[in-house]
Amino acid sequence: MPLYHAPTTDFQFLLKDWLGLDAHYEKLGISDFDSDLANEIIAQGAKFAIDVVAPLNREGDEEGCKLEDGKITTPKGFADAYQEYVANGWNAMLGTAEYDGQELPYTMAVPVHEMLNAANLSWRLTTMLTESATLAVTKHASKELKDKYLAKLISGEWTGTMNLTEPHAGTDLSLLSTKAEPQGDGSYKVTGNKIFITAGDQDWSSNVIHLVLARLPDAPKGVKGISLFLVPKLMLDENNEPSTANSLSVGSIEHKMGIKASPTCVMNFDDATGWLVGEENQGLACMFTMMNDARFQVGLQGLGAAEASYQGALTYARERVQSRAPQGIQNPDGKADPIVFQPDVARMLLTQKSQIEGSRALSLLYAKFMDIEKLGTDEEKENADKVLQFLTPICKAYMTDMGLETTSIGVQVFGGHGFIREWGMEQLMRDVRIAMLYEGTNGIQALDLIGRKLTRDGGQMMEATYQAFAELVADISDAESKGLAQGLLDDWRASSADCLGMDGTTAAAAAADYLAYSAYSLIGVLWYSMADKAASTDNAVLASSKQKTRDFYMQRILPRRNAHKQAYSAGYESTLAVSGSEFDYI
Repeated sequence: MPLYHAPTTDFQFLLKDWLGLDAHYEKLGISDFDSDLANEIIAQGAKFAIDVVAPLNREGDEEGCKLEDGKITTPKGFADAYQEYVANGWNAMLGTAEYDGQELPYTMAVPVHEMLNAANLSWRLTTMLTESATLAVTKHASKELKDKYLAKLISGEWTGTMNLTEPHAGTDLSLLSTKAEPQGDGSYKVTGNKIFITAGDQDWSSNVIHLVLARLPDAPKGVKGISLFLVPKLMLDENNEPSTANSLSVGSIEHKMGIKASPTCVMNFDDATGWLVGEENQGLACMFTMMNDARFQVGLQGLGAAEASYQGALTYARERVQSRAPQGIQNPDGKADPIVFQPDVARMLLTQKSQIEGSRALSLLYAKFMDIEKLGTDEEKENADKVLQFLTPICKAYMTDMGLETTSIGVQVFGGHGFIREWGMEQLMRDVRIAMLYEGTNGIQALDLIGRKLTRDGGQMMEATYQAFAELVADISDAESKGLAQGLLDDWRASSADCLGMDGTTAAAAAADYLAYSAYSLIGVLWYSMADKAASTDNAVLASSKQKTRDFYMQRILPRRNAHKQAYSAGYESTLAVSGSEFDYI
């Protein structure tokens, strides 16, 4: 398995020099936080990811999870690593201080999350879903429910899950059939079957807190009739400690292509006791609090897997000696060169590097706006929310598409060895494939971007995003780079505005290409900004690397946007022209 080394230098540059973390925190009035503290948290997070979690990755994939007598066993070492994670306070990073959370800025937590994903995606999943469940309880649950459950969700003593999908209801939640019957004492009896439930049960925590979408007896039809319920695995006694079993069980665990060390459960609820979270028939809105957080976190899964694959490919390319490089011998001690000097291998490595570092910048810019959305003025919060809504589907879809592309490249750099399990490169590719599917497929993300985030609000979210990127452009010192970045950004804005008049069918056909076009364009702007800021640092190697990688991105990756623009501008006719038996071979 490739050894993972946390990209701490890049994190430090992006946070302190590029985003201006100290000024950012000062503006938000959080004087207890600064870039030095961020560096320390990143360093300690890197140590945990490298020393504790990463060594479990391959063994976890080989061992998988087991369900026996209704109990799940996760791979050896996974539960111990989780207990260390909780004991060191990592699970509480983002929790509210009212319930013993640390309330760290997102700009401090997101780098740790990326590193955990890179080290061991299967292991990270349970903690990720717990954080998302915690957020939903924090924002929507009653004080009584918070007092009972929130502190232990924040600490990680208890884990949380998200229960949406049913065998017949995936993307279309209007088909959801799980029922919730009121009991007259404030509780409800929840009955139904849910599938694809990450960490629906495990051997890590003393309780599991399920957030379950269900329908009340008199609920309206469709998505407007869905409510959200908190359903614990174990009921609590008078001391708020887990006691008797609730009426729910794990029906089976899925046998999957990847993330084999994460238990993906079929959950059966049979008159299980639960409590309403939020208002009746407003469950989908409550769940979207959780889902939007999870969608960004899934984007980080793509980024983490990509980084791990790049590191493995780079190390192998430097060590593997084969043939002479066409530009002349680079190894004076022999007749053959390390393959890193082969132009095609260099192309593959830079394709990985340029998209990974661009995605990392996007993720930290997103984290900055999450800080603002939480701590800014009312006007700043409203603007930040628009930016986050627009960028969420881009982060989720682009970074996971990129994750599959770059992990596939990682296999390719290894040649035949990449196809062999013991090298670990194929596991990264298998594991990251799911990220394009769950929390809304990437096609759904594209429809969300063009249908809800662009056209439905008349371009307001797009305009807020334009202004956010324009601020980065305004800060570019090199006149030529500033002009190129502004031109790129203006072209994206004008092209996006042209999409506002699309009818529903045209927009649906254009969606995937519009999202890709937007991602490549906006990351291009980030590359101009990053490379310019790197030039003023004391790290000459970093400055040179950023500038040369920017040039590769502009010449070899950015042209993809033109193809996507041409495709989404073509209309829907050719997409829908083939129908019925015309799909079949004659």
